[in-house]
Amino acid sequence: MTAKPTPTPDGRDERWAAHREERRMQILAAAIAVIEREPVGAEIHVRQIATEAGLGRAVIYRHFADRADLDRAVQKQIIELLMERLVPEFELSGTIEQIIGRIVHAYVEWAAEHPALHRIGAAESQDAERLGDVIQATQQIGGLIAILVTSGASLLEVELTDEDRKVLDPLVFGIVGQAVGTVRFWLAREVREPSVEVIAAHLSRSVWFQLDGHARDRGAVLDPTAALDDLILGALRGD
Repeated sequence: MTAKPTPTPDGRDERWAAHREERRMQILAAAIAVIEREPVGAEIHVRQIATEAGLGRAVIYRHFADRADLDRAVQKQIIELLMERLVPEFELSGTIEQIIGRIVHAYVEWAAEHPALHRIGAAESQDAERLGDVIQATQQIGGLIAILVTSGASLLEVELTDEDRKVLDPLVFGIVGQAVGTVRFWLAREVREPSVEVIAAHLSRSVWFQLDGHARDRGAVLDPTAALDDLILGALRGD
């Protein structure tokens, strides 16, 4: 049997797909604008989103199957906005404490600037797909931290066992979860105290204590004030 030739993509189909994606992003941007404008925790209605987007309510449901589908997409978009803020801070430059402080401060600052978005982005859900998006984002952040840990171990010539490597992801996942829980509790206070700088500094120290404790358990003594550039040069020289 002769195989049917693969149809050539129609330019109209491509333009329509691009239009649909553009309209979908327009709706998500409108949803986020409404969430940020309303009091934290206020119920958000589809008609508000439609009005913000300058669209009819029916148009929303041409791009999202139902309200649950829209909510999932909004939460995923919020998580992506947070990741855009965090990922640049994972650069391996400066001292260990500067790297940790930079990441934590960026997270706390973003959460303080966008408390309503943080509330939705960090919300747990019975919806497996929404929960999966949150877990995926947490794993992405945890994966970046795990890279820092394994890179540090390599520089210090600390050999990680198979067990160490298997337990690393759950431990890092727990550290990220603790940070999220701390910030969520802090944001929910009637009076948001202490300040961003203070809460970020203490949370950074908490993260450091955990990483340092696990490192010492494995015979590695880390200096939080040591510049990674110096560690790398030392490793190259065989110091």
